[in-house]
Amino acid sequence: MIREVTTEGPSVAEAIDAALEEMGVQQDAVEYEVLEEPGRGIFGGSGKRARVKVWVKPEILLGRPAEAAEDVETDDEHAEVAVSPPHNNDGEGELTDAELDAIADAGVQTIGEILSFVGMEAEIDEFEGDEGEIILDIVGDDFGLLIGRHGRTLDALQVLVAAITNRRTGQRYPLVVDISGYRHRRRVKIEEIAHRAADRAVRQHRPVSLRPMTSFERRVVHVALRDDRRVTTESEGDEPRRMVIIHPR
Repeated sequence: MIREVTTEGPSVAEAIDAALEEMGVQQDAVEYEVLEEPGRGIFGGSGKRARVKVWVKPEILLGRPAEAAEDVETDDEHAEVAVSPPHNNDGEGELTDAELDAIADAGVQTIGEILSFVGMEAEIDEFEGDEGEIILDIVGDDFGLLIGRHGRTLDALQVLVAAITNRRTGQRYPLVVDISGYRHRRRVKIEEIAHRAADRAVRQHRPVSLRPMTSFERRVVHVALRDDRRVTTESEGDEPRRMVIIHPR
C-alpha cells in the first residue's frame, strides 16, 4: 500500500493529481508539501516542473474503516496501487521467507482484530501477487458492507491494515486486502471498458470520454492502455466528476 509519493507535473495541481492516481486516493484523504514550484523557461517556454510530496493523512491511517471510507477512493485488482519491488527498509535486499511470513501473519492478525471489533469473523486466504505483493483475501458471502460503494470501505480497510501491519513488523511491504476476489473482478471489468473505448477512439478518429471514475479506476485505465501505441490517455475534470479521456494518436 502506497502511503507517500513524490511526483512532478507542469503545475502543482497536476503533480498532486498524478500522486492521487498513483496512490488510489481522493485529495481530501491526503496532505502534501510543495517541494519545488513550477517555473517558466526562457522566452515563455516550459521551464522547471512542479514537484510535490503527498502522503495519506494520519487520521485516515489510524481511523476506523467505516469512518475512513468516505475519504479513501477505490482502487481494485490486487489493490491496483503501484506495487514496489519487495525490499527491506534498510535497503539491504529482498526479505526472507520468514520475514514475509511474519508480515502476512501480522496482516491476518490485524484483519481479524478489526473484524472482531465490528462483530465479524472470517477466513483469510493468503496469496502472492504477480508483482510479489502479499494478498490477504477475506473469504465469505456476507461482507458486502466491508466492500462499500465502489469499494470505498474496502479501500479504507486496506489503508488501515497496511498501516498497522507496517508499524507492527517495522517493514513497508506491499500488502493487499481483498474480499472474495472483488478487486480482481473489478479490475478486469474496467480493463475491458478501457480496451473497447480505445478501439472506438481509433475507429472514429476522435477522443472518447469515459464516465467519471474513482482515482483507482482511472489508474487501471491508464495502466491498461499505456502499451497501446494507438492511443494516449489523460485525466480531466475535478472530483467527483474527474474522468479519463482516450485520444487516438
